This record gives sequence, C-alpha cells and structure tokens, in this order.
Amino acid sequence: MTMILGGSMGQTEHDEFMNLKTYNVEASFPSLDEARRLVLEEIRKSKREGVRVLKIIHGYGSSGKGGTLNHGLRKSFALRKKEGVIKDFILGEDFTIFNPVVLELLEVVPDLRADSDLAATNEGVTVLWLK
Repeated sequence: MTMILGGSMGQTEHDEFMNLKTYNVEASFPSLDEARRLVLEEIRKSKREGVRVLKIIHGYGSSGKGGTLNHGLRKSFALRKKEGVIKDFILGEDFTIFNPVVLELLEVVPDLRADSDLAATNEGVTVLWLK
C-alpha cells in the first residue's frame, strides 16, 4: 500500500511495507535554501521511521542545463555524506544495476528493484542511502 502525504512544502510517497520513501521537494517550488532545509527535515523524519532509501525528486530544471535545485541539492548531498548524515547517494543518471553502489543497496533493500527510476537515467532525482 502506497501512501501519498501532501503538505504545502512538498509531497511524500511512502510504502508502508518497504524501506523506501519518495519526497518531491520541487512540488512547492521552494528556493534552494528552503529546499535544503526541507530535505534535511525529510532525512531526519525518514530515519526515525526506519526508512533506508529516500528518493528525492528535485527536477532537472527548465533550461535544459540543470536547474538551481538540481545542482544545489546535489552539492548538499555530497556534504551530508561527508558529515555522516547519509551513507551514500546515487544521482538519477547513475541509478543503474551497473553501478556497484546500487548493487550493494539492492542487496540491502531488494524492493528497490521495482523503482521506476532504476536504469531510467533520470537527472531530476537523487537516491539517498540513509544510515
């Protein structure tokens, strides 16, 4: 059963029977600073809920070159990894079974194989592996 939880600051999709959650941060068109805050809140909340994989939908940007949220949040994810807030992150275009990190993550959360973005080279998402 998939639940979609909406609020004024984004949408969350959570499957009660899996360790997967999707958070659409671009839904409310936040500024980069607001998006960073919202994603950090969602990471903390997801960890409390026992979620292992949090897929962030940040969009690619309408310019065709990658937007502000795309670039800014990806930099934030690298910092969150360095700080130990998340175990790792996989860019949408690298979310494929040919990526060793993805293979390792699929061992931990096999249900992730059913994710629609696996092997879709979607630059508008990033998959976070939570600790």
